[in-house]
Amino acid sequence: MTSDSSSLFCPLEFRYGRESVRAIFSREARLARALQVEAALARTEAELGMIPSADAEAIARVADTRHVTIDRVDEIERSTRHDVMAITLALGEAAGASGRWVHYGATSADITESALGIEHREALSVLREDLGQLAAVLLALARRHRETAEVGRTHGQHGVPFSFGYKMAVAAAEVVRQRHRLDELQPRLAVGKMAGAIGTGAGFGAHAEAVEAGVMRRLGLAADEAPSQIVGRDRLAELATFLALVAGTAERLSTEVRNLQRTEIAEVAEPFDAARQVGSSTMAQKRNPIVSENVTSLARLIRAFALPPLENMAQWHERDLSNSANERIVLPHAIVLADDVLTKLTELFRGLEVDSARMRAVLDEGGGAPMTEALVLALTAKGLARSEAHESLRRLAHGGGGSKGLYERARNDPEIRRLLTEPEIERVLSPAAYVAASAAKTDRVIARLERELAK
Repeated sequence: MTSDSSSLFCPLEFRYGRESVRAIFSREARLARALQVEAALARTEAELGMIPSADAEAIARVADTRHVTIDRVDEIERSTRHDVMAITLALGEAAGASGRWVHYGATSADITESALGIEHREALSVLREDLGQLAAVLLALARRHRETAEVGRTHGQHGVPFSFGYKMAVAAAEVVRQRHRLDELQPRLAVGKMAGAIGTGAGFGAHAEAVEAGVMRRLGLAADEAPSQIVGRDRLAELATFLALVAGTAERLSTEVRNLQRTEIAEVAEPFDAARQVGSSTMAQKRNPIVSENVTSLARLIRAFALPPLENMAQWHERDLSNSANERIVLPHAIVLADDVLTKLTELFRGLEVDSARMRAVLDEGGGAPMTEALVLALTAKGLARSEAHESLRRLAHGGGGSKGLYERARNDPEIRRLLTEPEIERVLSPAAYVAASAAKTDRVIARLERELAK
């Protein structure tokens, strides 16, 4: 990559993603992992008496990017037109006479697939931390606003009251479920193979099982129990699908912020640097939810990246190269962007401005309408059939004057007044009990999720 940013092509290089995460997928890092696998192979074979120990150590000593450079690998690949062969030849050169034992019994996919398993282990560790941090921030909001009254909305319409804290607890629970999925997925992705051309290990002879076990032990990976020439692509398809699920969660949370920040609702707002930040080049008053919109946009791209890995599951016989090129692009981009949206959401919710007074005002604007359920239940408890109580409240809510001012209409309704006193109507139409129930459930959810996050 050139230091001149004007020549950069991919937006991930200069606009999206964290440098530390992009570095996982850098050419330098990928070459280093391939060399790590070659060193593990040589040492395992020496341990089993297949190659001389001195030669194995000579190979391992130069199996790094100081001795095997990207420039030299590129130079060889221009001639061989084979990326792994270029690595093995460059490593063989660096190892001198001991280079004759480099890659002994292995096939290219043994190296690339095992290196990929290491890469996945590193990347999933980052995403796990991201999900944990986002969940923790959401739980902090849940605790802070456990009793902050807000109207719940279904179909974009006012439903019943609850608390903003419970909304955040619901969000945190979804994020924690994504971390559970990652934990379940991780063992299926931190795998490699050292089993030769078609996966049977025939090239390693009687030592085949021991070679694979020794290499995987040194790399900290599990062996794919039944590979072909490559690790089963269902594993990578599962990773891509998981990332799409994470993107779905990210978009759901960002969409919620975008909606609640609308001028007509104005219950929350993204952090905004009023001293310097610009909302619009024309409309000076604008305070746009740009982070949420950015997350929404990138989440849609992450989900689109799930398709090629699903299609890559269909290989010709024991393998072909139809998966290779797109995997180099799709998986790093999807992971870098997943990290990007998760870290952006964490900062967004950490600085989220919550207008509790506005939330209460919006709730009160309903004139008691969000409490129709409570009134139906109270009338039923007093002897009216639930269906009759529901129909009575439906007519009352949709009668003249709309749903606002339900308290006044209920107080003046003869049928309701026959069963409920005015103080009872006032108590039933107060959102306090519903908000208290939300707060109690929020506490239970927080306690459970914090236990799970501590694991």
